[in-house]
Amino acid sequence: MNNTQNWMDIHSHFVMLKDSPEEVLNRAKENGVLRAINIATCKDDIEKVFQLAKEHYPRMTCSLGIHPHDAGDWNSEIESFIRQNAGSKEVVALGEMGLDYYYEHSDRETQKKAFKEQLLLAKELNLPVQIHTRDAEEDTIAILDELGGGFTGVIHCFTGTQFLADNALRNGLDISISGILTFKSADELRAVVESVPLDRLHVETDSPFLAPVPMRGKKNEPGFVVHTAKFLADLKGVSLEDLCAKVKENNLRCFPKLAADHF
Repeated sequence: MNNTQNWMDIHSHFVMLKDSPEEVLNRAKENGVLRAINIATCKDDIEKVFQLAKEHYPRMTCSLGIHPHDAGDWNSEIESFIRQNAGSKEVVALGEMGLDYYYEHSDRETQKKAFKEQLLLAKELNLPVQIHTRDAEEDTIAILDELGGGFTGVIHCFTGTQFLADNALRNGLDISISGILTFKSADELRAVVESVPLDRLHVETDSPFLAPVPMRGKKNEPGFVVHTAKFLADLKGVSLEDLCAKVKENNLRCFPKLAADHF
């Protein structure tokens, strides 16, 4: 990897990876991936995610929140934990939050309540969000609109339609691209991503899930984000160097607490 290319994986789940964070971060560095945002999902991992970020800062920062699968975990205790720690330099966003009507591990009303309350908390704390949405595009956009838009952050692991992309952008959110973009079956996704302005795009792994081509069949990890980046650069018709510079700029704008640190 050209040492002028410094990448970040903006969405990864270190608590789900078999190897130690130090091993994973070191392998990522070999691929030019210098930073990663570790994502919380539930009451059982939120404190650990925060602690890992404290231990490995600045190479690792974190996003604190409750995934729609675990929306029932959202309560005053979790909210209090986030409030107490949101000012820490390691906490750069809130989430993973959102709606998932594909699995519906939590009922829809519980999901909506947890999503709305986390969005409002993010606005209050002036932090960006990491949003998960699957088979719930209309309700996701309706909630963003209901709360007045003007959010910052990303639709993470974007796999949606043109409707979702257009309305997420309208609400102030960026689009984060995972290894799914490289899958043979992802023609519709590629068509939508082609329409998204370069200055609103990010790359991520969502590790340990969704390893990109040519790493299919392996457990995904932050260092693999470069494969998605290469595919995205080709899709957008730009050099990998130019994409790296633009994505870095997008990362620092979208997650401003990162800007104070050497990238």
